[in-house]
Amino acid sequence: MRRKYAVFMALAAGCVLLVAAERSEKEPDFRAMQAKVDDAWCSLDAARAAPFYDHDAQFTFFDVAPLKYQGWAEYQAGAQKLFLDGAKSMKFISKGDDHITRRGDVAWMTRTLRISAEMKQGKPLELDCRDTVVWVRRGKEWRIAHEHVSAPLPG
Repeated sequence: MRRKYAVFMALAAGCVLLVAAERSEKEPDFRAMQAKVDDAWCSLDAARAAPFYDHDAQFTFFDVAPLKYQGWAEYQAGAQKLFLDGAKSMKFISKGDDHITRRGDVAWMTRTLRISAEMKQGKPLELDCRDTVVWVRRGKEWRIAHEHVSAPLPG
C-alpha cells in the first residue's frame, strides 16, 4: 500500500509541474510576429511569408482581390502573380489600432493599415485596409490559419 501511495504522489506531483510549466508559458508577442509577416510580404516574395501560414488546404484566405483563396498554396501563387510581381516596393503602415484576443490555442488580431506600394508601371498604390488574422498554435509554433484583408468602398 505504501508503494502505491508513493507512485500516486509522484504522478500527482508530475501533473502539477506540467500544469505549472504550461501556465508559465510566455505569452506570444503577436504584434512582433505580425511585423515579421508584414516584412515577409513587403519583400515582394510570397514564399518568404510561407513559414508564418498554416498550409492546410481547407483554410480560406480573403484578400483585397480576388474574392478568396482556398489554401495557402493558392494564396501564395495568387498574391505573387496578381500583386507582388507588379510592385517595385511595398510598405504596410499600421494605424496603431491593433487588437489581439487569445483563447487557448487560437488568437485573432484585428487592425487597420495603409498599403503603400510603388508599382512597376509607375503608378503608386495607396490603399487603406482592414485586416483580421487568425493564429492557431501547432505544437509550440503559431501559424496563420485565416486572414481577411479588405478595403472599404471609395466615397
